[in-house]
Amino acid sequence: MTRFLHSADWQIGRQFAAFDAEHAPILAEARITAVERLAALATEHQVDAVLVAGDIFDMQTVSERTLRRLFNALSGYAGPWLMIPGNHDAALAESVWTRAQRLGAVPPNVHALLVPELRVFEEQGFAVLPAPLAQRHTYNDLTAWFDAAETPAGMLRIGLAHGSVQGLLAEDIDSANPIAPDRAATARLDYLALGDWHGCKRIDARTWYAGTPEPDRFKDNGSGQALLVDIAALGAEPQVTPLAVGRFWWRSIATTLQVASDGDALIAQLELLDANDVAELRVEGQVDVAGLQRLQAAIGRAEARARHLQADLSSLQLVPTDEDIAGLQADGYLGEVVQELRDAQASADSHEARVAQDAMALLAAELAQRAPAGVSKEEGARP
Repeated sequence: MTRFLHSADWQIGRQFAAFDAEHAPILAEARITAVERLAALATEHQVDAVLVAGDIFDMQTVSERTLRRLFNALSGYAGPWLMIPGNHDAALAESVWTRAQRLGAVPPNVHALLVPELRVFEEQGFAVLPAPLAQRHTYNDLTAWFDAAETPAGMLRIGLAHGSVQGLLAEDIDSANPIAPDRAATARLDYLALGDWHGCKRIDARTWYAGTPEPDRFKDNGSGQALLVDIAALGAEPQVTPLAVGRFWWRSIATTLQVASDGDALIAQLELLDANDVAELRVEGQVDVAGLQRLQAAIGRAEARARHLQADLSSLQLVPTDEDIAGLQADGYLGEVVQELRDAQASADSHEARVAQDAMALLAAELAQRAPAGVSKEEGARP
C-alpha cells in the first residue's frame, strides 16, 4: 500500500491587511504552525510522501526570514515533500523558488517541481506528473500532457496540479487555470492532487482538492484539513481521509432580528466565541432600544474573547417602542429631537435613515447612563 498526505494553498507570507495590527501577525503565524502540524501528521501516519498542490507562498516577494522559516517548518517529516508552484508563487524566470534555491534554503528532501516533466520515485513506487504554473494565469489546460506521458510499469501514476476544474467550481476560484474534469480518467491516474480551491472538495474518486490547512475565509467549505490518501495497489480506488489541521475557525454569523427571542439567541451564539474564532457578524431586521443595548454589550464581550470579530449592524433598524421613548425622559427640546429622529428613520433616503438610527441609539445610551441608579424605566418616566 502507498500512502500520501495531500495539502495545498499554504499562502505563506499572507499579510491579512484587512485585520487590525494586533491580530494580523497572529493569523500569519498560524500558517507556519499549520505546516509544522502537517509535518507531524506525515510522520505520525508514516506516509510515503507529502503532495503540496501549489500556492505554497502567497506572493513572490516574501521576506528571506519567512522563506527560511517555511522550509524549517518541514523538518518534522524526513520523507519527500513534492511541491508545485501555483498562481501566487508561479515559476517565473526569477521567482520565490529561484531565490530559495540561490539562498540554499531548500532541504534535500523537498522536491520543487518547477517544470512539467515526469519525476520517478522508484523507492516509493510512484511516478509524479506535475503541472506547475509558470505564470499567474493560463488559459490552456496544463495537465493535458498527462494523457500521453509514459510511466514505468508497476508504478502508481500521481498527478499534481493547481487550477480550476472546469464546470464544477462556480465561484471563488483564485485563477482561471483550467483543468479538465475527467483528467484522472483520460491520463490513467491513480490520484490527482489539486490546489487552488481553498476548501476540501471531492471531484471524483481519484480527484480531490485538499484545501488550505489553515482557514482564511468566511466560508463553510471544509478548509483547515489535509487529506490522507491510501492506495492499496495499482488500479485500486484511493481511500481518502480528511485530517484536522487548522487552529482558527472562521465563522460567518448572519441573522435577522424580528422578536426579542431572536436577539437572545444571537447573544447566546456570541457568548460561545473564544480565542480560536475569527468571526464576521451581519445583523438585519429591527430591534428596540433595550435589545440594541444588550446586543452591543454582547458584541463588546465577544470582541474581547474572540481572535477577531467584525460586526456589521448597518441593516439593523432601531425601532423604539413607546416604552423606550418614555424611558428616555425626553421632554421639551429633547422630545422634539426624538420625534424628528423617529420620523427620519422612515425616510426613503437610506443614508438619512441610517444616520437617524445611529443618533437615536447614541441618544438612548446617553440618557440611559444618566438615569439615577435603582430607578426603573417606568419610574424614571413619571412626570
